[in-house]
Amino acid sequence: MQISKRLLPALLVLLCLGYGALINPAVGVGWQGAALPAIFALVFLIQLAGFLHAWLFHTERFYDLIGSLSFILAVSFALLINPAPDVYNYLLAGLVVVWALRLGSFLFLRIVDVGEDRRFRSIKQSFWRFLLIWTLQGLWVSVTSSAALVAILTEASGPLPFLALAGSALWALGFVTEVVADAQKSAFRKNPGTQGQFIHHGLWSVCRHPNYLGEIILWIGAFIAALPALQHWQYVAVLSPVFVVVLLTRISGIPTLAKRGLSRWGDDPAYRAYLDETRALVPRMPRLTVLNED
Repeated sequence: MQISKRLLPALLVLLCLGYGALINPAVGVGWQGAALPAIFALVFLIQLAGFLHAWLFHTERFYDLIGSLSFILAVSFALLINPAPDVYNYLLAGLVVVWALRLGSFLFLRIVDVGEDRRFRSIKQSFWRFLLIWTLQGLWVSVTSSAALVAILTEASGPLPFLALAGSALWALGFVTEVVADAQKSAFRKNPGTQGQFIHHGLWSVCRHPNYLGEIILWIGAFIAALPALQHWQYVAVLSPVFVVVLLTRISGIPTLAKRGLSRWGDDPAYRAYLDETRALVPRMPRLTVLNED
């Protein structure tokens, strides 16, 4: 059965709210007893406001910025709901906020510099397709942040759990990987001597999408850091890193860039060699050479 594209945004919102209700930690009475669905609803309302502005002015300029700000508002709201936030809750919130501030500012400044996001050239001409894209952003914000939000909403006390420290260390590794990869690619694009070429140095010589690798690693780290707060059905929040992996490897990340790369450099033997020798995401393990002693 094919779902009408006019009904799909509403269906995605309802499914996400149901997911929020499933893993919601009880932190109070009344609407606070449904804190996570309420936060998800707020996220979708922000996307709706962003969509209405974008449709009226036919612009995608603020799309990524609003997405990043939605992460920050979601964790801030969660901290406000928690009656007694502890250092553990602030740690999880900090992981999300630092990442969102960095990525949101990076993407916004990039679109200001370039002038447009090519992904939206045809999409923003259709009301329902454009609405769907904004709804998907709400889904991305809600599901990706869900494990961290559960941990932030859960009352904690005492020293930081080992998994929180281990997850934070993994998050830091992913964050640094993503920042360095983005910086290397930005410098490459601004270099007049490399105009029209493909990047294959630095982290980009290790794998073809090191920025996405960093993104995946940091959200796995955030999930590990949130594990001490999860219980029962809340372990379903493993969807947080799983959703990031699926999104980047199967939907909008690597597949889109792979098609674009082949259309630009598909006839270049150097690019073909780069594709053959460099993995898309997970770097090859270095070969160990065993020396024979006579």
